[in-house]
Amino acid sequence: MAELLPLCHCLLVTDGLACPPGKNEEGRISVFPLVRHAAIAAIAAVLALPAPLAAESGSGAYLAARRAASESDYASAAHYFSKALAQDPGNATLLENVVLAQLSLGELQRAYPVAQEMEAKGLRSQVAHMVIAANLISEGKFEELLARDPETQGIGPLVDGLIIAWAHMGSGAVSKALDQFDKVAKENGLRDFARYHKAMALASVGDYEGAEAIFAADDGRVARISRRAVLARAEVLSQLDRNGQALETLTQVFGTRSDPAVKSVADRLESGEKLPFTHVRSAADGMAEVFFTVGAALNEEAANDYVLIYARTASFLRPDHIDSLLLSAELLDELGQYELSVATYRMVPATSPDYHAAELGRAEALRRAAKPDAAIEVLEKLAQDHPTLPVVHSSLGDLLRQQEKYAEAVRAYDLALEHTEEGSGGQWFLHYARGICHERLKQWDKAEADFRAALKLNPDQPQVLNYLGYSLVERREKLDEALDMIQRAVKAQPDSGYIVDSLGWVLFRLGRYDEAVGHMERAVELMPVDPVVNDHLGDVYWAVGRAREAEFQWKRALSFIDPEDTDGEADPERIRRKLEIGLDAVLADEGADPLKVANDG
Repeated sequence: MAELLPLCHCLLVTDGLACPPGKNEEGRISVFPLVRHAAIAAIAAVLALPAPLAAESGSGAYLAARRAASESDYASAAHYFSKALAQDPGNATLLENVVLAQLSLGELQRAYPVAQEMEAKGLRSQVAHMVIAANLISEGKFEELLARDPETQGIGPLVDGLIIAWAHMGSGAVSKALDQFDKVAKENGLRDFARYHKAMALASVGDYEGAEAIFAADDGRVARISRRAVLARAEVLSQLDRNGQALETLTQVFGTRSDPAVKSVADRLESGEKLPFTHVRSAADGMAEVFFTVGAALNEEAANDYVLIYARTASFLRPDHIDSLLLSAELLDELGQYELSVATYRMVPATSPDYHAAELGRAEALRRAAKPDAAIEVLEKLAQDHPTLPVVHSSLGDLLRQQEKYAEAVRAYDLALEHTEEGSGGQWFLHYARGICHERLKQWDKAEADFRAALKLNPDQPQVLNYLGYSLVERREKLDEALDMIQRAVKAQPDSGYIVDSLGWVLFRLGRYDEAVGHMERAVELMPVDPVVNDHLGDVYWAVGRAREAEFQWKRALSFIDPEDTDGEADPERIRRKLEIGLDAVLADEGADPLKVANDG
């Protein structure tokens, strides 16, 4: 993520459009394709804003707040911005940053008085308007919400248009609400988004036929825009006594082996139960859905801290909106706020069908917080509760492998493979990861079998090609096949230092020293402080008679070795021996074959 701009710089509103600096859209599969055009215009507006003025008092609180904000430490930012605000109560920048920090913490009620103060001063701020609108929604003050001026008190055209529609629903003016949804749908790129909300609104008042007509139109286009849309349609179909069609829809989208939440819905449908419509039960729920779906659409396209304020607002309006909790927790994890992430994941009740997703996320946040034992404990308990869920076992295997507990990791991967559908997309990785564990346990036959099984499932996977090829090189086995594998891996990932190093190393092992030089130099260029790569380049230089350069690379390799890394491939004692007596003498002492140029008589 790009360096965080000062918080207020991202959010002040100048023309009714408000979006953050965007992320690269390459490869993004958007849940809602409507966001992009508005976001591009909004980005230009935001970037044109003047930088905020620092508090002239030079208060340490202000400086501490700015630092906390730059690190996404929202609790500290809220504390120190509030202290700075006490010294300068009329400062617009401080007012907005207090609101934003509290909103990011999910404390919208604490942000409310400050947001009201901003509006009273005539300050236009997206976050202040968002907090005030959310508090009005939570209090059911829909007429007051409708009376707000979108030009001066709006959040943004997309959100405002849908909030107006849902406010009409809350006021009992259903016809006005439906007209407003249709109006939003006419905006460029917003049709699917608006029609999804219209379907939810119809279902919320019991018009399931009308909702299904929207979901079914255009070959089910609206129903496929998100996981929630698919599950919402299943509930609508169930209300229409069409459980069979609902089941068929779930199978088409999620396959036969779905996650526990989807499986729970499928099992209830199969048993003949008429599912209640739970996705939106009121106008306030509908508005929570607005903030969540906007946040979900912006995710991966906008800065994480910006997406977070939408997810937090959705959770404030509807505390049982599990998807918004999961999104908030995931964003906090990515922002490095691991304790907040763990706390947010814990808000998902154990009775929720998505509890497993929350626990998987909590384990990852604990791992990233350098608490691997706690993370393993979470995953082991989850594996007991969900013994047939592959992702739980594979996640546990990955964590155990990272902790170098290879035998335990193998057992976890065994269970993951046992419960993984044959030919599924992730099956190759399970073989690959288990193969690494076998290789580290010096069980080469099992390791090679796993690597070849992974290649059978994914023949051109560069990581597998490289790992197997390099391992064969180190074992001095099947070098021609190893060379072919590594060349294919380099072709797929020409800028991977590890893979380029492997190519240089296999050429070295084959005695093709001159050819190896360029590849090894390129590998060092890509990974300049890696001890193994520098050590390899030293060996290659020695083999072509460049002894002084070889010694220089060996010394560099020594300087990069972590003394606490006892499992590293670069052996410091062996490197020191090479510096003392040369590579040829070291090979002789080891009983290894001497250096020999390929085809040298």
